[in-house]
Amino acid sequence: MKRTNVGVSVRGSVLPPPVLYSAVGKNLEEKQGPFENTVLDVPEGTPVPYPIYQADFTSKLVNNFRLSGEGKDDIQISKDGWLYLERALDWSQDDHYIIKVEALADDEVVEGPVYVTINVLDVNNRAPYFNQTEYTAMVREQKAAGVPFTRVFGLDQDDPDTPNARLRYSLVSQIPMKQQILLFKINPITGEISTTEEGEQMLKAREGIQYGRNEDQSIDALKAKFNDYCPGQHTPYEENPFFTCVERAGRCQAVSDPDYTLFVRVQDMEGQSESALSGNTRVNIVVQQNLWVKPRPIHIDENLQVAYPLNIVQSNDPDAIYTLVQKEKELKFPFQIAENGSIFLTEMLDREDKDMYILVVMAKDESGEEVDPPMEIHVLVQDLNDNAPVCENAETVFELQENEPIGSLVGNLTAHDADEAGTLNAQITYSIMSQNPPTTPMVFSIDAASGRIQALSSLQRKQQQVYHLNVQASDPVFSTECKVVVKVIDVNNELPLFEKTDYGNYTLAEDTPVGHTVTTISATDADDPDSGSAFIEFHISAGNNGDVFAVETDGNGVGQLVIARPLDFELSSTYKLQIDARNKEPLLKGLEYGSESTAFVSVSVTNIDEAPEFAVDIMEVTVPENITKGSVILTVEAKDPEGKEIRFKLDGDTHGWLEIDAATGAIKTKGHLDREVAENPEMSTEHALSVRLLDVNDNVPKLTENQAFVCIGKPKPVILKAQDADSSPFSQPFKFTLAINKKSPNWELITVDGTTAKLILKKKTTEEKTFSLPINIKDSAGLGVTQPFEVKVCNCTELGYCYLAPEDRSFSYGLGPTVGILAGTLGFCTIKQINKDNKKKKTRAAEEETNAMM
Repeated sequence: MKRTNVGVSVRGSVLPPPVLYSAVGKNLEEKQGPFENTVLDVPEGTPVPYPIYQADFTSKLVNNFRLSGEGKDDIQISKDGWLYLERALDWSQDDHYIIKVEALADDEVVEGPVYVTINVLDVNNRAPYFNQTEYTAMVREQKAAGVPFTRVFGLDQDDPDTPNARLRYSLVSQIPMKQQILLFKINPITGEISTTEEGEQMLKAREGIQYGRNEDQSIDALKAKFNDYCPGQHTPYEENPFFTCVERAGRCQAVSDPDYTLFVRVQDMEGQSESALSGNTRVNIVVQQNLWVKPRPIHIDENLQVAYPLNIVQSNDPDAIYTLVQKEKELKFPFQIAENGSIFLTEMLDREDKDMYILVVMAKDESGEEVDPPMEIHVLVQDLNDNAPVCENAETVFELQENEPIGSLVGNLTAHDADEAGTLNAQITYSIMSQNPPTTPMVFSIDAASGRIQALSSLQRKQQQVYHLNVQASDPVFSTECKVVVKVIDVNNELPLFEKTDYGNYTLAEDTPVGHTVTTISATDADDPDSGSAFIEFHISAGNNGDVFAVETDGNGVGQLVIARPLDFELSSTYKLQIDARNKEPLLKGLEYGSESTAFVSVSVTNIDEAPEFAVDIMEVTVPENITKGSVILTVEAKDPEGKEIRFKLDGDTHGWLEIDAATGAIKTKGHLDREVAENPEMSTEHALSVRLLDVNDNVPKLTENQAFVCIGKPKPVILKAQDADSSPFSQPFKFTLAINKKSPNWELITVDGTTAKLILKKKTTEEKTFSLPINIKDSAGLGVTQPFEVKVCNCTELGYCYLAPEDRSFSYGLGPTVGILAGTLGFCTIKQINKDNKKKKTRAAEEETNAMM
């Protein structure tokens, strides 16, 4: 192969030399000599005549050459074998030529033919240009910075595969440009023009006549508006400077008299070379008034007695058709909007039902395109004093020991007002209206603002054991009477005493269920019965690592030591619990609790060979059917409580698409995935995989606890907390939802913050029942799974624990995993396929059971 470089000068610039290389042509017999097929790269515009290649030959008989094929009129050959340009080559006319060369002896071919391919190289000799010499654009006041409102288009006739045609846009100047502040900018790659941050703030439209949508905007309509605004004018319109000023500011004249003119340049060579060529254009810009301005929050009085519908806001962009969207999915949405932007309230509002509405107004043109971005309007419901204070309890009972000093706290009375907090309408004032038996002076006082009740004298039980107070709770309009009972109780001069201080040792298996009673303890108190001085509370003050145990009691001296959290041999195998008996009321001054008020219980935990556990019960993976073979779609995580080796196995993959690493749990693709095959209506495959793979988001949020209880008497929200091993942006904030098909009548799940939510029992019940609730938790990227959360609704003791009889304490938590693992060398995990009919039966049964519990 030969290679020849020849320097060429064109139009005063040095061009790259023609590049020569040889190759045997297709379907031609390969030549061993130098007379062979050749390819030449020749820059366009190479001066003529210019030799570009000499054909070597071996025969001494050669005395002439013959050319045929493409470009034979532009390219000639001399008798001594030099190919030369007869005319300058032009890349835009033809980018290559193929010429057949034959060596002749007189008229007889003695060598060849060979083929010479000449590739014409583009030279940057064509300046870029715009498809318009002048552009016109409209931009509204307060147009968001960086959002394009128009675009220029540059063209270049050079080779698009070379830098010669790679264009870059720039803004040359802006007229006018006050204080040297640019109000506009251009995207150097796309040519899109937008406002700068300064432009968003500073662009102002001229004052002018405004037209409604579909309103006539002719010169006659303008004259009519002018007459209405300036009656009594007798000067001809064309000679009236006021009319001509308004006419010039109108839309019909705005293009010929722009507010701003931009001079824009386009350069080839990406604008990076001093020899880059350029083209220019101008952009005339008219600033239009922004009639699409978000109003301040709209305040509407609740229970407003007016005629409805009531017009509460008006938008009048003449180019827009308005629609109203409800941002919050509420059953009640008492708002309507007309096409001209008038928003109406259709009925009176009640702040106690809802104190704020968020309206989303859409403005589109007749073709359905957005005129402006959607706008949120906040409607705030103003509070009226239409609610009376409500006592927290029908009767509030306080206890106070006798001989307490003057000023001692009796208790805090609480009332609530449903009117708006922080306003006078909800400001409650307390006052004692009567005391029974009456005394002079009264023996109690109440703080008017807080409801704090104090004793005005040192009370004696032998003089009076019970006082009844009527307390008035008032706001500026309404008042309510609250009943208060004050019991004067004996001085707490007796200690609670355990029947024995050592309750011995108890052995429990590691899988003993939560709620199981370990033993019953008891203590007595010689103070007055039914008083706080005789009420006995039990507290575990030492040895209770992890709060595994608790004592349930009704306050009468009997307590059940129960398991409050699951036992774990690996975390702790022995406990020595110190349990203290304490009174509700403080002891008599100088009296202290001693060892007779403390007892000990020892607990030993025996190990159970527990089954290995998955990190999550249900997993689901969404992958494209064209995923690369060998890709890891999910790594299953599991652990064995005893620390034994775990091995994994995958079952149910009838198509043979997947494989699992027995040691690591990594699931990979091993065959071509076909969605159409997987969705065969005759079969369905139950995958225990439910993780949506997004980028490197390979962890799902997980509940830190999967069980809880709610007391029937005083149901309190259950706090759910989740955590995610991923980092931002694939972690919190989490989205918590109840994964059921319809809204639950019994349960409500409300997000508290980025990692927690509260589960609320909406309806009170008198029946003990265990609910298994499917909780779906997604991270900020939308990745998540549904996890079971088990709630026991139960009767509770005074300490707030479920009361379970010893023989009934078998409440266990958790659902059986869909993927099983066996520990040891024979252990494996399975993902099973089920027949569609069986799956339907099981699904229907599960739905019926879930609906019954929901």
